[in-house]
Amino acid sequence: MKNPRDVIIAPVVSEKSYEQLEQNVYVFKVHTSASKPEIRRAIESIFDVTVTKVNTLNRKGKVRRNRRSNTVGKRADTKRAIVTLTEGDSIKIFET
Repeated sequence: MKNPRDVIIAPVVSEKSYEQLEQNVYVFKVHTSASKPEIRRAIESIFDVTVTKVNTLNRKGKVRRNRRSNTVGKRADTKRAIVTLTEGDSIKIFET
């Protein structure tokens, strides 16, 4: 069993993710090999909340060109988890 702190990497801070806070939806960067049940258990154990739904999406890393040496590099692929909590639960780190 994985450590919950290894599954959840960081919260996603963006305008779109902050708009979803009103619907009790939170967005996190997660480990690329994490499954939905692992993400659910990690969120519930770290933040002491009840998760009703977990959606995930894989994002391909951008291909970036280096002008000096004319080579191509690539940013890392990432995975995000969109987590819906039960009514009345909230995660305090997102609130201002």
